Amino acid sequence: MGSSDRLFNRQRRVHDILGAGLVADVILWRRKNVTVGILLVTLAAWVVFERSGYTLLSLVSSVFLLLIIILFLWAKSAAILNRPAPPLPELHLSEEMVNEVAAMIRTHVNNFLSVSQDIALGKDSRLFFKVAACLWLISFVGGLTDFLTLGYVGLVIILTIPALYERYEDYIDKYVIMGYRKLRQFCVLIDQKSLIRFQNLDLEKKKLS
Repeated sequence: MGSSDRLFNRQRRVHDILGAGLVADVILWRRKNVTVGILLVTLAAWVVFERSGYTLLSLVSSVFLLLIIILFLWAKSAAILNRPAPPLPELHLSEEMVNEVAAMIRTHVNNFLSVSQDIALGKDSRLFFKVAACLWLISFVGGLTDFLTLGYVGLVIILTIPALYERYEDYIDKYVIMGYRKLRQFCVLIDQKSLIRFQNLDLEKKKLS
């Protein structure tokens, strides 16, 4: 199929559009073990949060508490029994790493503030309506479900829809483009009928006057 027969007249493959890296491989099931593992882990986390009544903060605190207790008892027993201490990696953040992360965060925050300023001052009306529509949609969907369920459903969609589209893209593009063309023809027909109707009304008004 040529680019004119593809959605949005694209010329690149779905894998290339997604970056052609590890993330693209995971989303498109090129690394099935990783993708299945992510789905199973997130499903287990969703079940734990939904059924046990834990919150994210309480669960993380409980896991860290259990880990610290295990490491503390291991270290004390190792000292008493003359055994090696727990094999912990060196916990250290280099200055270069901190500077890189801070620079990246600073860049994104400045971009966000610049866009927010443009919206607040009315410099970009189109962007304002896009942001307003997105926020309204998030608010509407958030009123129907909780954030955890929404996040899990979103992850499932991300890990299924692109893969299904890549597998059946020829059929999907064909029927979506066909439907789009028929919709355009229908809109043109409606416009023509509306124009003829307005012209007839205008002629009747002129006759009556």
